[in-house]
Amino acid sequence: MKSFKIKFLIGAAVISMSAAGCSDILEEEPRSLYTPEYFQSERGVQGGLTSMYAHLRYIYGDAYYYNTTQTGTDEVTYGRDADENFLVMDLSGRGVINSNNSRADRLWTNAFPNINTASGIIENGTAVSTISPALIAEARFFRAFDYFLLVQTFGGVPLDLGAGELKFNTNPIRTSVRNTVPEVYTKAIFPDLLQAVNDLPTNPRVIGGATKTLARLYLAKAYLTYAWWLENPNNIPTYPATPRTDPNGRNAQYYYQQAYDLAVAGIENPGPFRLQATYYDVNLAQNDRNSELMLYADHTETSELYNGGSLTFGTGNSPDNFAGWMMTWNYTNIRSAANPNGTGPFSSVQREAAQPLGRPWTRMAPTIGAVENTFADKTNDSRYDGTFTTVYRGNWPKAGGNQPAVAYNANNLPVSPGQPILTFLNEEPATAINYPTGGGKSNVGAGELPGRADYVISPRGISRIVYPGLWKLGPYRTDNAGGLGQPNAGSTRPFNIAKFSELYFVAAEAAVKGATTKAGMTARELINVIRARAGKWRYDNNGNMAKVQDNSAAMVAATPATIDINYILAERSREYYGEGYRWYDLVRTQKWNELASTYRIAGNNYGDHTPVTVTRTIQPHHYLRPIPQGQLDRMDVPAEVKATYQNPGYL
Repeated sequence: MKSFKIKFLIGAAVISMSAAGCSDILEEEPRSLYTPEYFQSERGVQGGLTSMYAHLRYIYGDAYYYNTTQTGTDEVTYGRDADENFLVMDLSGRGVINSNNSRADRLWTNAFPNINTASGIIENGTAVSTISPALIAEARFFRAFDYFLLVQTFGGVPLDLGAGELKFNTNPIRTSVRNTVPEVYTKAIFPDLLQAVNDLPTNPRVIGGATKTLARLYLAKAYLTYAWWLENPNNIPTYPATPRTDPNGRNAQYYYQQAYDLAVAGIENPGPFRLQATYYDVNLAQNDRNSELMLYADHTETSELYNGGSLTFGTGNSPDNFAGWMMTWNYTNIRSAANPNGTGPFSSVQREAAQPLGRPWTRMAPTIGAVENTFADKTNDSRYDGTFTTVYRGNWPKAGGNQPAVAYNANNLPVSPGQPILTFLNEEPATAINYPTGGGKSNVGAGELPGRADYVISPRGISRIVYPGLWKLGPYRTDNAGGLGQPNAGSTRPFNIAKFSELYFVAAEAAVKGATTKAGMTARELINVIRARAGKWRYDNNGNMAKVQDNSAAMVAATPATIDINYILAERSREYYGEGYRWYDLVRTQKWNELASTYRIAGNNYGDHTPVTVTRTIQPHHYLRPIPQGQLDRMDVPAEVKATYQNPGYL
């Protein structure tokens, strides 16, 4: 291969990070440069590891990277206020993805410095007998973690950052080469994760720290993804161009089996991890960092230093956790009346730092298909209720001042604080909704049904400007003091990255692809563990009341006798909707065009409830994101050489 000039930053500033509720706190002085000597002490290794956990905030919770994982899939399209960053990712004729506007750059620019830091720890820390192999294994996990993200996103990426393959580089250099996909997996990802599985502890060193079970999950996911890559069912091109063969002579079926075996080992040897009793509990803010969550980009409301960002105003940039803003529509435009005759409009749903609400940006929107078809069962299955905000309740007294005691809402009926102001219905009603022309009385184009005091919108009436919000990513603060709190700040909640539940999905997918299964752990049996849990309710989230109901038998009975990849993908969407999984799932299985080439949604204006079918143009080259322009600009080489570095199909 040719040698290219390229500049990789070395090291990364260490951002202090708290481990809530734990006496072990990841804390280290900021550094902009690491040296080999620094990593030859346990203090230096722990400082480097702290930066690795902190670097997660620059990827997960960043809205622009989040956009690249969701927009353009069957789950999400662009919202009314989308700018170029979001429009182009939809692939529906609103612009062309290129090296300037693809925000996968957030991953590229943050992963490589972290990889280099990991290499520094691995290379230097292993030479010191007093440094535990478990600490080195955390660095191995993160190096593999970043390379796994990179190879899924961009194809083959450099293993040599200037000092040799997987070596720690201490000098800014401008030469590099893109390795092939098999080289990245077999030289970097698999060896590091195998060692991490061996050396990591069962219980985390700090809350949220890397563990043996976490490493098993990622090794199983890597095996599964690589098996699909080898199989290549739809002849999707790869880059750098290379035969779809394994250097060790193994076939896709070998890796599907490895993925199954590892995932099952994780289920059978869970360590401290467990499924939560109900789906509602998984993403409930008061239950953050629960036993189902194995890795997250952490934040806290107790300290701006440990949070990594302001506690009062979000910048719209990393390391803030602001991904949850993107699919939050401007509910504060809803108007109720202060007087029984419908006069005196005021904002009855105020912006609040509460999980159902948060800061509106309207950059992304759910598709009608996701609401109506993916979550078709909203009665037995609790996951729709545990994913979306569908009921917007009056909170106007929290704004302070001279507020009316009662609001007059749909049909001029009275509504008290805490009662529904606007509801997204679970299904199309038998009685036609009386929608206004334009904004109407609600000011947001919501309709009325006889006898109801809340304005309503049906699933087929959601649009790019008004749609159910994403409850699971909503903010939560304990310092609101009965008021609206700090809704303009980035979320101080952790952004969840890895869940114990995914071991069931990985094993089930590998089984569908032909892996030999163990007794009691067929694909259907594994998926039914997840579906049975989804049928158990303890709380009606949007009803705002207790609901103790067990629909697990009905959920299990409804599972097809034989499940296929499309069913696995549908279940993954129900389980992980809006969490940043979807683009990777569709690319891995090469189902993107099949499942997301069209979608339905209404338009950009209040009062528009007429859904249209939109067609996407998803080309084979879109299965890789473009190398960022910022990277190309740092390459001091002729244009034709840069062109060979870029993924084909992109400018």
